[in-house]
Amino acid sequence: MKSLARLLPFIAPYRKTIVAGMIMLVAGVVMDLAIPRLMQHIIDEGIAKNDLHVVLVTAGIMIASALLSAAMGIGNASAAVAVSQRFAAEVREETFRRIQSLSFGNQDRLQTGRLLVRLTSDVSQVQQIVMFFLRLYTRAPLMLAGSIVLLFVTNWRLGLIMLVILPLTTGMIVFFTSRSRPLFMEVQRRLDRLNTILQENLAGVRVVKAFVRSWQENARFETANAELLGISIRVFRLLSILNPSLGLILNLGTVAVIWLGGHEVVGGQVTPGEVVAFINYLITTAFPLSMMGTMVSQVSAAEASASRILEVLDDEPEIRNRPGALPLGRIRGRVAFEDVSFSYNGNGGEPVLSHVSLTAEPGQMVAILGATGAGKSSIVHLIPRFYDVSEGRVTIDGVDIRDVTMESLRAQIGTALQEAVLFTGTIQDNISYGRPGATEDEVIAAARAARADDFIQELPQGYHTVVGQRGVNLSGGQKQRIAIARALLVRPRILILDDATSAVDVETEAGIQVELKRLMADCTSFIVAQRISTVLAADSIIVLERGRVAAQGTHHELMAASPIYREIYASQLGAGPGVPSDV
Repeated sequence: MKSLARLLPFIAPYRKTIVAGMIMLVAGVVMDLAIPRLMQHIIDEGIAKNDLHVVLVTAGIMIASALLSAAMGIGNASAAVAVSQRFAAEVREETFRRIQSLSFGNQDRLQTGRLLVRLTSDVSQVQQIVMFFLRLYTRAPLMLAGSIVLLFVTNWRLGLIMLVILPLTTGMIVFFTSRSRPLFMEVQRRLDRLNTILQENLAGVRVVKAFVRSWQENARFETANAELLGISIRVFRLLSILNPSLGLILNLGTVAVIWLGGHEVVGGQVTPGEVVAFINYLITTAFPLSMMGTMVSQVSAAEASASRILEVLDDEPEIRNRPGALPLGRIRGRVAFEDVSFSYNGNGGEPVLSHVSLTAEPGQMVAILGATGAGKSSIVHLIPRFYDVSEGRVTIDGVDIRDVTMESLRAQIGTALQEAVLFTGTIQDNISYGRPGATEDEVIAAARAARADDFIQELPQGYHTVVGQRGVNLSGGQKQRIAIARALLVRPRILILDDATSAVDVETEAGIQVELKRLMADCTSFIVAQRISTVLAADSIIVLERGRVAAQGTHHELMAASPIYREIYASQLGAGPGVPSDV
């Protein structure tokens, strides 16, 4: 219950509703517990003495008590639903807010599928247990305690039977609780796996169909589904033993009461009404005890879910503002890498970059070339602090970027990645994502610079065309051009295009390069590219090989001095190694 207890602060704002609901719940319990005593009064004082008036009056009180109990139950249920739903909304919102605050490294570790389960299934499990605690799981102990007290008040000798029943039922509940909690944790882990496979297939359904791999994905899903089914059957099979066992104990207790109570009635030691009331109270204890049996499974599942939610809420961003970090003023755009090494797993992991040193002067266009896995994207991801360097430092205008606030740093950087992510909304909404207050003319100007205006104008509603889920109604090149327009619209001092024109044809790419030169003359640009045609006009070209700078210079300088660059050039543009340096 430790994890669930840590989520209680999310309920605190609704104290008044909770108190009102608890008052109604207690009132309902009192009404319900009064009914067996009223029944005893009817039997002993009305039926036994042939007094119709007592029967009618007591029956009327019983009906009134039942109606009042029903009204209190409705009020309590309404309060419980309202509090539990608001609680779930708060937890969900705070978890989402925490996910937004986490760094790329945190999210790489937690994984998308697992985070989706925490925001959906896990929050629902905890929300359900909160609602049940405000209703059944608080009512059950009150009913049990009240019934036991009234059992002894009615007949203390028969009440001794409960001294046998309670230890047995309590021991069973504790036993099943300890056994079921780790199983529920495994259920949620396997649900993670199932959800991850589902998320991957929904995102990559075109790839699956293109390569006719549906059979393989079906097999993966069936395996994960079977694993989830197996552990679910195991845990609920275990818990299915609990309620029948509790029922057996209570039924044996009822038989004992009838046997012993019958002897005492015959001997004149108790009245028939007392035995009837006692049996009713004993039956009343059956509900709380069976409810506690059900509670075992649900509390165990909720505790497992709560611990998984807390795993996200307790996770600290790997990239944070340093104490005393200052806002970064308007920059000139000089970017320097000073003996930078970087690993995705900190200093203990395999280095992706090793002792990289390079400088980009204000207004320069710097291109980064290299084979797949050379570290091209890793370099540009360090500039806006998506990740932090393992060794060395990255500076802007001579200031270590770790000494300034991330918000002020990223506000002056425009980024467009190879995988252009579009959001639900219009094309104008997507372009103005970084500057929601931009005018329509500014949006159109950015789209023209990204060579996106022509195809946007041909769409049915132009800039007000609604983008389908993940931009499904747009081609890869169209999405990339919208992403470039989005980066340009923020008027960055540093522009990062991480292979952002890979899906664009060469002619359109050349046009984009011309516009970038014109619009971004005073902006430092970093262009990661696979195509050498993308980088020919760059002021400085960085050639990476296995995480190290293998060569650096202009196109003409590299053609003269770098065999690696000449090889890349020849392989893509068809010229031989002997191509002259003035190409």
